[in-house]
Amino acid sequence: MLLPASLPLSAPALPAAVLRVAATALLLCVAACVSRVPAPVEERAPRSGPPVALPAPVARPAAEPDWRPQSYTVKRGDTLYAIALDHGLDYRELAAWNNVENVNLIRVGQVLRLSAPGEPAPQGAGGVQTAPLKAVPPVVAGDARTSPPPSAPSAVDPGSRNAEAYKTQPRAAKEPYSEQALRDVARASGTAAPAPPPESARPAVGPTAPSPPPEVARPAAVASAEPKPAVAADDNDEKVDWVWPAKGRIVTGFSESASLKGIDIAGAAGNPVAASAVGKVVYAGTGLRGYGKLIIIKHNGAYLSAYAHNREILVKEGQQVARGQKIAEMGSTDTDQVKLHFEIRRHGKPMDPLRYLPPA
Repeated sequence: MLLPASLPLSAPALPAAVLRVAATALLLCVAACVSRVPAPVEERAPRSGPPVALPAPVARPAAEPDWRPQSYTVKRGDTLYAIALDHGLDYRELAAWNNVENVNLIRVGQVLRLSAPGEPAPQGAGGVQTAPLKAVPPVVAGDARTSPPPSAPSAVDPGSRNAEAYKTQPRAAKEPYSEQALRDVARASGTAAPAPPPESARPAVGPTAPSPPPEVARPAAVASAEPKPAVAADDNDEKVDWVWPAKGRIVTGFSESASLKGIDIAGAAGNPVAASAVGKVVYAGTGLRGYGKLIIIKHNGAYLSAYAHNREILVKEGQQVARGQKIAEMGSTDTDQVKLHFEIRRHGKPMDPLRYLPPA
């Protein structure tokens, strides 16, 4: 392309034009920054609408009350082991509370207390008899009001220690208070008359109000033999961390109506049986008919668990066990197949173990 000859090319002119363009652009940028106005801040009220209801806190189920009576009357066929299991107790404590020396010997009709000696005891055989205490009103030494009336002769022996509580001298006539009477008394006794009391301390002249009768000591509270009231268990007793006692298929479920007091878990002979929760072994033996070789573990004041039909027992009474610890081997003692019969009892009452065990 050819440029016209009238436009001479000048090399120095190009940088000056570039500088002018750059300066113009810079001025425009500065002007734009200076003239920028911040956007207004508008406070908006929250949108109105129906209030949102917060979810209600989930209430813990109330603990069932302690149904156990204060005493139990032995019936035909009962054993101390069965009575202790049915009431959630240690049979050795039950024997100690009732002075039973031979745990295999209890009498039909014998009344067993189901609580420690510090609590009210039952009435009847095998229990502790309680009788009301007779409270004697105390003899209070006082003025003429405590003495018998003149018409009734006193029957108190003058030599007894309470004789001084009764006045044996004739009653003196009472006169209203006055300074003259006070001086007459002093003159008769040969002593100086005491200074008269201030006006505020002088008794009012006239009939006096009758004084209240002496207090009579109330008889002490008598221990009642009635069943103890039902009370809820301690919250800590409800917090038991349960695990499955054995692996296997459930062949018999819990049924309160059919008197099925636990669940049966089928397995092979020798399979491990574990403690379902931490606790203390309160029974290990064959003293309960229908359970075979049985282990009972007490976990707290409310719960215990039972493990029946074992082939071998690996723990002893009084031993502390941990949750999941092997305590026995599965067997078929006193039953027709190899299985573990497992029970959870609350205050001795059978409960459905599936309500407490974690999901399988």
